[in-house]
Amino acid sequence: MKIHFSLLLFLTFSFLQAQEKVVLNGTITDATNNETLNGVNILFPDLGTGTVTNEYGFYSIKIPTGNHQIVVSYLGFASVKENISLTENTTLNFELLPSSEDLKEVVITEDVERLNISKPEMSVNKLEIQTIQKLPVVFGEVDIVKSLLLLPGVSNAGEASSGFNVRGGAADQNLILLDEATIYNASHLFGLFSVFNPDAIKNLKLYKGGIPANYGGRVSSVLDIYQKDGNSKKFSMNGGIGLISSRLLAEGPLKKDKSSFLIGGRSSYAHLFLKLADNPNSAYFYDLNTKISWHLNDRNNLLFSGYFGRDVFNISQSFENTYGNSVFNLRWNTVINKNMFSNLSLIYSDYYYGLTLDFVGFNWNSGIDNLNIKYDIDHYISDGLNLNYGLQTTFHEFNPGEIEPNSPSSGIIRSKLTKKYAVENALYFSAEKKFSEAISIQAGLRYSNFLRLGQDELNLYENGQPVIYNSKFGIYEKADPTGSFSLDKNKVERTFGNLEPRLAVAYTIDEDQSVKFSYNRMTQYLHLITNTSSPTPLDVWAPSGRYIEPQLLDQVAGGYFRNFLDQEYSLEVEAFYKNLKNRLDYIDGANLIANNAIEQVILPGKAQAYGLELLLRKNYGQFTGWLAYTWSRSEQKTPGRTDAEPGINNSNWYPTAYDKPHDLSLTVTYELSRKWDLNANLIYQTGLPTTYPTGQYRFENLTIPVYSPRNSNRLPSYHRLDLSATYTPKKKPNRQYKSSWNFGIYNVYNRKNAVSLSFRENEDTMVNEAVRLSIFGIVPSVTYNFKF
Repeated sequence: MKIHFSLLLFLTFSFLQAQEKVVLNGTITDATNNETLNGVNILFPDLGTGTVTNEYGFYSIKIPTGNHQIVVSYLGFASVKENISLTENTTLNFELLPSSEDLKEVVITEDVERLNISKPEMSVNKLEIQTIQKLPVVFGEVDIVKSLLLLPGVSNAGEASSGFNVRGGAADQNLILLDEATIYNASHLFGLFSVFNPDAIKNLKLYKGGIPANYGGRVSSVLDIYQKDGNSKKFSMNGGIGLISSRLLAEGPLKKDKSSFLIGGRSSYAHLFLKLADNPNSAYFYDLNTKISWHLNDRNNLLFSGYFGRDVFNISQSFENTYGNSVFNLRWNTVINKNMFSNLSLIYSDYYYGLTLDFVGFNWNSGIDNLNIKYDIDHYISDGLNLNYGLQTTFHEFNPGEIEPNSPSSGIIRSKLTKKYAVENALYFSAEKKFSEAISIQAGLRYSNFLRLGQDELNLYENGQPVIYNSKFGIYEKADPTGSFSLDKNKVERTFGNLEPRLAVAYTIDEDQSVKFSYNRMTQYLHLITNTSSPTPLDVWAPSGRYIEPQLLDQVAGGYFRNFLDQEYSLEVEAFYKNLKNRLDYIDGANLIANNAIEQVILPGKAQAYGLELLLRKNYGQFTGWLAYTWSRSEQKTPGRTDAEPGINNSNWYPTAYDKPHDLSLTVTYELSRKWDLNANLIYQTGLPTTYPTGQYRFENLTIPVYSPRNSNRLPSYHRLDLSATYTPKKKPNRQYKSSWNFGIYNVYNRKNAVSLSFRENEDTMVNEAVRLSIFGIVPSVTYNFKF
């Protein structure tokens, strides 16, 4: 009996020993500059498991003790294969060497840019900077936002328009983050360029749906961009010289392998050519990217990053418009223990808009300031269960505008619109669990809380209605305030709270194909007050409060994903539906500029968007690229508040200003030789909605047009072909200097795409005529890029 019992104990102990697991963690960096690498695959082929690094290059995984092969792979870098023996918890860091052969490949989604078939992540796209730098763009200026427009589900309001639209959402519904700081206007020169210097960017990720719980505050998408940390190995510089702008970036160690700096700048100079021609007008931009990184010890890193950008538009020295973003972020990364990683951030974000009118004699200033504190934890419970949780709080200060005289002779009286204040809080938790070889789930819950703080002179209205309906004339009008009151900004005027569940499920059919489903609810407490289809510098942000409810979105999406021919080709097909409540609409004749009672010209409505996206990619080889097609509809509806009111557009659904049923783009790269890469974009889109007059009548010598229902007409279809070629001279032995030339032609066949159509009476013939406004015809470009 004792022998049998001893044998049982021995077998039990042996079994437990065989099942014992330990934690393997570490950080993965670029061997040439110590940049941490996000999204690196750490695989164990014999175990059929693996993980990926987080935004800061950290990974953690629990695996059985014993001898295993580990494979570390990342696009653009040579893979590492090692045999390791694990008997206890171990920290193992890797430095990856860039692979010049891999850098020739253009792949647009995870691996790094190719989505993992079995991961419960969908409606997500990544673009590598190497890919973006090869794409043909107007004026040859590498542009991150313009590159996103080549992906399915992403569009904008036309040429030279700022912002972008995702799955039928408005441009202000996108959360744009640069090193975790909010960017409110992502464009330079009214939409010609984006504010992101590609030389300073490490990686970017666009979430169109299935948005994780750690993101919130917007209802359409999240564009998450991280700057480089800086080279802590050696000093280096790179930049580019173009026809209308140039850029330069320097980085290097403050203390080798311990700390580093990065500083980069861009500026346009086309306005200098105007001055040579005695033209007093000018329009230019400049921006600055900075970052300092300290490796305090094996468990702690400190990072400080910043961005400052300004646009200046000047006419005859009498009208000057200045606007731009300023952001700063101080971050502390900590490896708490073998399976927990934390990030604490203190973030400041500012958007400023200024206007000077010398011929009138005043300055106008407005903007929005944010101060944000956030704390996040990545918790790796086991090889099949990862947790992410945290909290954040943001203080908002809104300056709708203030006017002041700019000279002693000015007749302007100093005045300002009422400042507004709010605090936005969030607490979130998410878990990713692999239940079997076939099923993986990511589930999360976010609780958001918004405190509208007190302000001076908050209007009161009869029945709480700041907009009234005049049945006699059949129009909506401003209501007269019945009084007002003031409340100290340290007190809460109104409180909102919302639960925002998130869910994503992946079912793997086999190693090459899967189906996925996602659902997310999101809340947006800030509203962009504008009646244009894309953001402009003068746009004003307003918080939810007594008369403005927060926007609430529910989105569901489902998709089929497949790799074929040894992953050389891949296919992604997704369908989505979005339902939005409390989307603001504007009454006819609304005045939005310098309006101190914006609630008097807005009505709450609802919106919906639905569609089908297709992305077919060729990932490897001499010829690479992708075909993206989107069929979608985006509609808005503002019903009457009672049966006696007609609402907007007679309470009927009508297309939003950014509705594009068909959107097709073909992107191709061909490696002609070691020195030459050829690139092409072919784009076709349905024309944007607009409203045309259908007739007119005369009243006291005035011609009054009669318009069709809102957005019931469309501009002509949009299409163009872009070509570019990149020439990279053969590098001379033992020479650090590298260079390349990029030659491009934007809009090869000189298509005059309509930005707008206006109607007027011809002064000579007195006949009505339509006038098309186009921004670009054919635009050649050349850019010289260098690095040393």
